[in-house]
Amino acid sequence: MSKESTGSTEVTGLADEFPGSAGLSGLPGELLLDAESLAAAADDFGHITHHLPAAVLRPGSGADVAHALRFAASACIPARARGAGHSTQGQGQVAGGLVLDLTVLRKIHDVGADSVTVDGGALWSHVLAATLPRGLTPPVLTDYLEITVGGTLSVGGVGGATHRHGAQTDHVLRLDVASADGTVTSCGPDHKADLFHAVLAGRGGHGVIVRAVLRLVPAPTRARRFQLVYPDLATLAADQSRLIAEGAFDHVEGQIVPGPTGWTYRLEAAAYHGPGEPPGDAVLLAGLHHLPGAVGEEIEDLAYGDFLNRMAAGEAYLRQTGEWHHPHPWLNAFLPGADAVRLASDLLADFTPADLGPSGVILFYPVSTARFATPGLALPDDPEAFLLSLLRTSPPDDPDAITHALAQNRAIADRIQSAGGTLYLSDPT
Repeated sequence: MSKESTGSTEVTGLADEFPGSAGLSGLPGELLLDAESLAAAADDFGHITHHLPAAVLRPGSGADVAHALRFAASACIPARARGAGHSTQGQGQVAGGLVLDLTVLRKIHDVGADSVTVDGGALWSHVLAATLPRGLTPPVLTDYLEITVGGTLSVGGVGGATHRHGAQTDHVLRLDVASADGTVTSCGPDHKADLFHAVLAGRGGHGVIVRAVLRLVPAPTRARRFQLVYPDLATLAADQSRLIAEGAFDHVEGQIVPGPTGWTYRLEAAAYHGPGEPPGDAVLLAGLHHLPGAVGEEIEDLAYGDFLNRMAAGEAYLRQTGEWHHPHPWLNAFLPGADAVRLASDLLADFTPADLGPSGVILFYPVSTARFATPGLALPDDPEAFLLSLLRTSPPDDPDAITHALAQNRAIADRIQSAGGTLYLSDPT
């Protein structure tokens, strides 16, 4: 097995001809062996882990995915499915093996009265483009929409509506799953339920999602969005917990960002409404303990689709500055609600804005664990949990900074798990 040094990261894999590629020659998909395709499959949004595959297959159908998985299993060749590549720790990579590029399977097959059938490689932005004109939307969406349906269903999928509706995996009606035995199996909560529940949030360990039927609900037309600044973390958390209990807001999140003299604590909340007058601000904000008029406060009324796609402008800016392509040593976890403020405060005491990076942000917001119904999604044993996401950026070409960030993540993860928290998306190593 060859090894190449890349300065700040390490690439391992097999760069020679894919062994036994004749076994795939009958597929209608495209087998890629060129250096550019292999290098692209050895990278992701983390830009830290780089495992060079021996080949990339762009399958023509779900049956092709199953065929490829069976071939790889019989030849003892590791295989991994890859979506939009928004993972941060090489989850869609495989050294010396076969990467299945599912982004070519991205068709929206049917939009019904209360469901939509999509390929696993479809982006959530594609889903919305098909459903919003019909006045329909998935109940839960992640903040960033340019990621695949199959990818998020393989890990859970959470966002600002999770406090009310649980995870994206809780709104799946049926799956088509490609397996290493060469079959594509249709499964659901009432048909082959064991496979269905194993695949959802199963991180690809029980098969590859090639098609999904997703539940839809009526879509609002507008979103009244508030970004409010708080004096401290405890006050923010108390108001967040109150808001998800009372249910006045459809979207509840929060961020911790660097401020002039330390950390700044922000609530992001949105109340959806129809084409008429938005809900009254005074009523929505009554009893909250934010700092009215503080620097960073934002109040706006947006079209629902624009609110869902609010990350687009930030992405465009980070691509322009180049920071989008910098290393992202992220860590995501759920903290037990009863101890979330103390635990997060202790972690922040040893975590600086410099550790977060120039474009980094920390997400911090509560969810009701009773809203989740996906067995594969590990949550704290507490009625309420807080998502803590360290969405950090490290400087490029600085291996020491990346090493420090990863070691820091491991230490933080250990503290969270020791306190009864759970990791989300992946192991921190």
